[in-house]
Amino acid sequence: MSYFSVQNLHKTWPSITVAFSLECDKGTMTCLLGPSGCGKSTVLNIIAGLEQAEPGLIIELDGTRIESLPPAKRNIGMVFQSGALFNHLTVGDNVAYGLISQGIKKKEARVRAAEYLKHFDLEGFENRMPQNLSGGEKQRVALARTLITQPKLVLLDEPFSALDTDLRHRMAAWLREQQKKLGFTAIMVTHDQQEAQTVSDNIVSLSGVTR
Repeated sequence: MSYFSVQNLHKTWPSITVAFSLECDKGTMTCLLGPSGCGKSTVLNIIAGLEQAEPGLIIELDGTRIESLPPAKRNIGMVFQSGALFNHLTVGDNVAYGLISQGIKKKEARVRAAEYLKHFDLEGFENRMPQNLSGGEKQRVALARTLITQPKLVLLDEPFSALDTDLRHRMAAWLREQQKKLGFTAIMVTHDQQEAQTVSDNIVSLSGVTR
């Protein structure tokens, strides 16, 4: 039995239909590769519970069916293109946010966040504000904020697409190092074949059926 599987995912719009199934082993990185508009981000949103699919969908994570659970109960973390950091919070408080939401006291959460930032080459960044970070630094903070809560599955929606080509490929190599070191299971969306080859154990080519 696979660690994660999605079966019979269907989503139809007037001009395109996405039909998708996938299985992933624990501790692997899978890339969904395809052009803009083919439904890659929609697949992630459906897995995360942020969008609805058509009837028949089955999603199983670590032996548990999750397709009927609300997003907060699925034990899935998500990193968006923009990073979606809280601009009114420091880097440390951004990373600590998920722990505090889980009921951990602020002081302890901040200490753990400061320690966790070292994994992402961000030691000493705790008191900086997001608006003072580079694009690559913002995405590292976003990933730290997601992973510190130890979700069973991490979804990455083109996390480096806003960066220039050289930095994007360097960040992809860095992400692969972190994924191997920390052993998290992830699905990443990209339209960049080199990026997909750099980060992934498996590549799934996705192209919506147009009408």
